Amino acid sequence: MVLRFEKDLPVLLIALVSASTVAALPQVESAWQGVKEVYGEQDFGLRILRELMLVVLIIYAFLEPRLRSGALTSSVLAFFAVIATYILFEVGYALYLDLPMVVPMAGLRVFEYMPLALIGFVTARLGAGSYVIHQFAHYLRYYVALQAVLAIAQAMWAPPLFGVSFLGGGRPFGTFVSPNLFGATMATCALLFALVPGMRNWLMLSVFLALLSGSRTAFISSLLVLFFEVYAALRPRDRWALVMPAPILAVAALLLASSPLLSGRDDANPTEDGRIDLWQRVFADHIHEPMDLLFGWGLGLSSNTINILFGAEHFPGQFDSDSLYLFLLNGYGLVGLIAYLAFLWVTTRMSVHIQKGLVVMFIFVAGLTFNMWEYFPQNAMLMFLWGMVLGTGYQANPVPIAARSVSSGVYYQRPF
Repeated sequence: MVLRFEKDLPVLLIALVSASTVAALPQVESAWQGVKEVYGEQDFGLRILRELMLVVLIIYAFLEPRLRSGALTSSVLAFFAVIATYILFEVGYALYLDLPMVVPMAGLRVFEYMPLALIGFVTARLGAGSYVIHQFAHYLRYYVALQAVLAIAQAMWAPPLFGVSFLGGGRPFGTFVSPNLFGATMATCALLFALVPGMRNWLMLSVFLALLSGSRTAFISSLLVLFFEVYAALRPRDRWALVMPAPILAVAALLLASSPLLSGRDDANPTEDGRIDLWQRVFADHIHEPMDLLFGWGLGLSSNTINILFGAEHFPGQFDSDSLYLFLLNGYGLVGLIAYLAFLWVTTRMSVHIQKGLVVMFIFVAGLTFNMWEYFPQNAMLMFLWGMVLGTGYQANPVPIAARSVSSGVYYQRPF
């Protein structure tokens, strides 16, 4: 059997993403009936499919000679050794606090799909990143079309379990356990379509579905994609007219996304958001000494998984963070938080990808009020994109023939 990752990777990626269509079937069925179930309690047998697909993808990368040789380099191994050392320190500290092993394990979920980032990095180094994304985006159209049919039906006729959509029914959730996860995934699909010319219609459909979900984070993330697309379409001398009012536009987008018309909720006023009160309480109650600030006060205590298993605030310092950055601050401290932000910045400095600003800004914004690395399949797609963007500045080998045929000339023209 001949392995060619240019052909195989897009198929494996869409198979991994498509696992989300069955992972939450019990909750989706209950939501259609107007019953809200607790996440993850009755569908482990289906959810394990996504982990199995991830294992299949990792095994494939190990068997494919070019991916394996590109991943097993001294610089990559040294990078992972540094991360692993710090992680072991945080796990040891969590166990020192007499926390059950399941708690720090939940805190490690942010690294679950990091192998995809490595695969994306190596793929870009080999010159096939653009080709793989191009093929994956074409497969992704069918996934988005399925979600669109379900979402529109739910927005018109589903019970208002999560709020009311502007189409008269409940806020749509597609094949997900909540509208927020559905909206975040659709916003990520919009990002991916923005990287592939000729996908403007699918980009707009994904933005519409993100808007329909009523998720503020998804709506703002989608508008960010549109902002970068319009910015790229303008002449350099005209771009200042878009950049100057950007802060005002951001505030207006937040207010619009929080309105009952779009959010479908009456409690979405950002000035009265429970997140703000929560974050203030976290800083006041849980940071008692420099060690807490520098290294965190308990790896995994801000994980949604722990809140489901043990209940909210079961352990001292436990809370529902609703923010990637609070999650990192809680589990990995200021050291881990700064390292994460620094790596985002390094990505923009080292990459030569034409859309690196959009990808990095999307990842940064999505994490403000959403722990995106805990939620599938958004984390899978973003991890691969992050690795691909970072690896674009390090092409080690000649561009493969299949990739060269796609990435030449017309492929890099902007869709506007």
